[in-house]
Order: sequence, then C-alpha cells, then structure tokens
Amino acid sequence: SLIGRLMFDLPEEMGLIAVAVRQTQGKGRGGNTWLSPMGCALCTLHISIPLHSNLGQRIPFIQHLVSLAIVEAVRSIPGYEDIELRLKWPNDIYYSDLMKLGGVLVNSTLIETTFHILIGFGFNVNNSNPTICINDLIAKLNREEGTELKALSADCLIARTVTVLERLIEVFQEKGPNGVLPQYYKYWIHSGKRVRLRGEDGPLAWIVGIDDFGFLQVHEEGKGVESVHPDGNSFDMLRNLIVPK
Repeated sequence: SLIGRLMFDLPEEMGLIAVAVRQTQGKGRGGNTWLSPMGCALCTLHISIPLHSNLGQRIPFIQHLVSLAIVEAVRSIPGYEDIELRLKWPNDIYYSDLMKLGGVLVNSTLIETTFHILIGFGFNVNNSNPTICINDLIAKLNREEGTELKALSADCLIARTVTVLERLIEVFQEKGPNGVLPQYYKYWIHSGKRVRLRGEDGPLAWIVGIDDFGFLQVHEEGKGVESVHPDGNSFDMLRNLIVPK
C-alpha cells in the first residue's frame, strides 16, 4: 500500500494518516475481508513506538488502545455517554453485544529499536448496511430518551479517535496496562461471561480479563487462570466458544 511505502520516508517524529472515503480492498484479521461502503469512517495511521518502552514491550495492546479510542471518541462527548458502543476482544467495536460495527487491524515492523506501526480502522458512522451504524444508535437513543443529539460525521470521529489514542498511548507509556484497563473494562462485553474452551464439548471457563500483554485470561474450573492468544483462537460470540482457528 502507498502508506506502507511512505512511512519509512518520513521524519521520525512525524505521524502519517490516510483517510479513505470508500475502500475496495479492506483487510481483516486472518485474511478476512472488511467491507467498507460510503458512510464508514476509514483510516490508516502510522505511529512510531520505541521498543524499550511500556508499549514497545507489549505491542499486542495497541489494537486494544485503538478500539478503546474509537468507543471513547463517541462516548466522551457530553450527552453521548449512553450510546451503546462496546469492545469485543481482541479488536472489534460492537453495538451492545449484538452486532459488529467496526474493527481494528495492526501491523508492526521493528527497525533497530523502533516499532513502526500501521493501524487500520474502520467503523460504521452513517451507513446502516451491512450491519448498523453509530448514527442509528444516536437516533435510537433520541427516540427512547427524548433527547435531541445530533448525528456525528466520520471526519469528526476520526479526528477524535486519533486525539484520544494519542492520550491513551501517553498514559500507557507512563503507567503501563493498569493506566488504561479500568477504562477498557468499562466498555468491554465479556465481564464474567462463561465460555467453552477448544470446542462445544470442551471445559467450561470464565473470562477474567486481559493479561499484561493484552491476551485474554480465562479461569477454567478446577484449574488456575490461563492466557489465550488471539491469533490461535477465534471468539464465536453466538456459541460462546473460544475455538482454535
């Protein structure tokens, strides 16, 4: 991609952002396709993270920080706190625990002692297809609560997301995971949920949280807490399974 080639030609301290109106070759995790119609906020962002820093030692956390930044971009606006945007581990934005309306993809390249990170994210702002969008949720809240919240624009939400992300990275670099996890857990959809490990007949486990490296922690009956790696597992919300991919 153009931005992938450009990122190594820029001065060290300069970030790079590309905003697309429409995307025809979107990628998801594991080679999935991400459909991006008009009305979707689409962005690729380049950031540099020193290897010898809190975040540089925990690169998988970046997708969680970006997901949190998207949700916060909406829910930190006065009056919009009750819009039901939530986080699904490891990298999805959900309406409640019902429907996906966004996602994050992170690619990192280590050059000497600096991680060059390409962050791609997309979320539905003004397009009701293929699932649901943020402005649908705002309209729903207005109907149910009698509020008169205005619809939001993709440009505004991309700008807010990047601003919130910068702040979250600063906090993480200063305080590590504990600086951001309380905020993350406020929005995530998994607290106390029961799942089956390794298949429909697998052992029962409870989701505990995420560990210091951003991997999911589960507590299996009769055993301790163990971490589950996102790339070897997928999370099937419909069947409440953590299954090997």
